[in-house]
Amino acid sequence: MTKKLDELNEKIALSHLGGGQTRIDSQHKKGKLTARERVGLLMDEGTFEEIGMFVTHRSTEFGMEREKYLGDGVITGYGKVNGRLVYIFAQDFTVFGGSLSESHAEKICRIMDLAMKNGAPVIGLNDSGGARIQEGVVSLGGYADIFYRNTLASGVIPQFSAIMGPCAGGAVYSPAITDFILMVENTSYMFVTGPNVVKTVTHEEVTSEELGGASTHSTKSGVAHFSCANGVECISYLKQLLSYVPQNCEEDAPSVPYEPADEKRPALNKVVPDNANQPYDMREVISEIVDADTFFEVHKNYAENMLVGFARLAGKSIGIVANQPAFLAGVLDIKSSLKAARFVRFCDAFNIPLLVFEDVPGFLPGTDQEWNGIISNGAKLLYAFCEATVPRITVITRKAYGGAYDVMNSKHIGADMNYAWPSAEIAVMGARGAAEIIFKKEISEAKDPAEKLKEKENEYINHFANPYRAAERGYVDEVILPEDTRIKLIKAFSMLKNKVDKLPRKKHGNIPL
Repeated sequence: MTKKLDELNEKIALSHLGGGQTRIDSQHKKGKLTARERVGLLMDEGTFEEIGMFVTHRSTEFGMEREKYLGDGVITGYGKVNGRLVYIFAQDFTVFGGSLSESHAEKICRIMDLAMKNGAPVIGLNDSGGARIQEGVVSLGGYADIFYRNTLASGVIPQFSAIMGPCAGGAVYSPAITDFILMVENTSYMFVTGPNVVKTVTHEEVTSEELGGASTHSTKSGVAHFSCANGVECISYLKQLLSYVPQNCEEDAPSVPYEPADEKRPALNKVVPDNANQPYDMREVISEIVDADTFFEVHKNYAENMLVGFARLAGKSIGIVANQPAFLAGVLDIKSSLKAARFVRFCDAFNIPLLVFEDVPGFLPGTDQEWNGIISNGAKLLYAFCEATVPRITVITRKAYGGAYDVMNSKHIGADMNYAWPSAEIAVMGARGAAEIIFKKEISEAKDPAEKLKEKENEYINHFANPYRAAERGYVDEVILPEDTRIKLIKAFSMLKNKVDKLPRKKHGNIPL
């Protein structure tokens, strides 16, 4: 028996070495953690249970039968993060560059199947050179098996992808289907075709980092939700994300203990400037209203005219969508609509109540927006809010103009409660533009057109650019003092905690993709 025990321990040690010490040292020289180090950092100490440690590839082509490694380039298993069950796979770049083989894919699929059966999140730590070319179409089939499971799991269990090394070709589509993508600066990249192919086809000279690095995808494409300075920060972000979301679509997000205190926030009375065209930072509003230091922003560097993220209010997890008047006046455009729509749909899928802060002058005009589909892309945000059945509350802090008023979780599209600050302006358009249209003749015939315009502008403001007309019609439930906002929201979300809302029976809707 001793001999057999020694043999087992030897195999375990061999598996833990991956592609060998030389390749592990190479990972470290690149500033990268190994797959096992990443798993160890993420999981609660002593909770990780590995599955498939001794799996090897089955390929006999190109001399592959002479080179086998236990685990076949991916560590798979389950464990706990902050005491909660998660399933994980971590690709090991020291084994065949983390390339995906038939066996490698089967291990990942096994983990995803278990996660679906047991209702727990899946985390993928991606660090792979792509398909294992020695296996040809078998490797491609393995990718498709994973994509299929990603799609079936979407909206059932949370799925997270941390890109901690290369991720190219077909490999990028699995992360793209998952809920959140995190990338590591200077060590990770994602692209469908690499710089060499781009140069051959389009004659563009571009580096891997410029084409698909963390900075590119977190600012330009919006593919990455988080850009992390290093692997340790990436793992830390994953833990934070997990703390705000439930295990599956049937459960509620975890809450933390909360002791009621003085909930008034007098500082909010001074946030919105008297000048309607002067910007302010909506983050100041959010930070005053949510529990201290709990706002965890998502997609921070992409479409900065829109803020989205998780927070806690009285210890409960909520999702926040907010116009950002400090950037492009908080206008809605293609990118901000996509950013918010994606986030709204995630929150709705996983029972996370939505809080909307509105200060929007309308949709961004121009040929660039129209030709690139602002109509269908703006409709995605509208669709997402209309379809959401979780508790939904809107606070209008200042401008709520035109169609953007409707889209930003208005009462008309199913919001449960709508509050407005006294500074709110709910109208078809800005007062100056409205006055120029409505009183065009009077202004043109006046002795002093400029003075007449100003007079009519003030008349329009007094008539429409305020929250009271909307409150009279019930479109706004209450006009509140800014300092009372936190109190109102805590009470309203508590009132809505047992909300039940059903969509019409159907296979699925046809969102304007």
